[in-house]
Amino acid sequence: MKTCVIVPAYNEAECIGIVIDQVLQQGMEVVIVDDGSADETSVIASKKGAVVLRNEVNLGKGASLIRGFEYVLSRDFDAVITMDGDGQHDPKDIPYFIRLAKYSPGGLFIGNRMQQTKDMPVVRILTNKFMSRLISLVIKQSVPDTQCGFRLIKREVLKKLNLKTSKYETESELIIQAARFKFRIESVPIKTVYRNEKSQINPCLDTLRFIRFISKEKWISKP
Repeated sequence: MKTCVIVPAYNEAECIGIVIDQVLQQGMEVVIVDDGSADETSVIASKKGAVVLRNEVNLGKGASLIRGFEYVLSRDFDAVITMDGDGQHDPKDIPYFIRLAKYSPGGLFIGNRMQQTKDMPVVRILTNKFMSRLISLVIKQSVPDTQCGFRLIKREVLKKLNLKTSKYETESELIIQAARFKFRIESVPIKTVYRNEKSQINPCLDTLRFIRFISKEKWISKP
């Protein structure tokens, strides 16, 4: 299964080089989508040997993912793995995704951090549980960690997607569309590294945006 890794990144100069090195050690091509960073994210990524796609202005994580998906579909990849650029996702978990995807009929494989939440901030645990339960009800499949950005998406899923959002809700939109096209969604237990970095997610603003998005999606029968 020919797979590449897409990493949307915004002002991740401190961590992006380490992430790239670890992905390359797994023998994977890595594509950094720099979402209008004001720091040296693109420069470091290029020097490390990553393919760099740069948005001139900050468009949002969803817009960066969509640009990365377009890159994947323009080449002969069978699947794509998405990871965050802040070092919270461990590239050593990549083989678990590929092994499962290779032998499973599922189309979308999502990392599950909820089995090990000891170091996860409490507000993030509560937000993840709320959103995951709501999306699971909407799609009629059980997904314990819908907010995890560490995923493997098969090419046949990417070809079907028609994503309309551009911020953090894009990851939820992707799940809903995949389910509506009857793709099975599976979870992959992963470990997540929590340090003292500040999340770019605004719990209040992004949760409200998520609820608005879900309230609209609930009444749509097709993507």
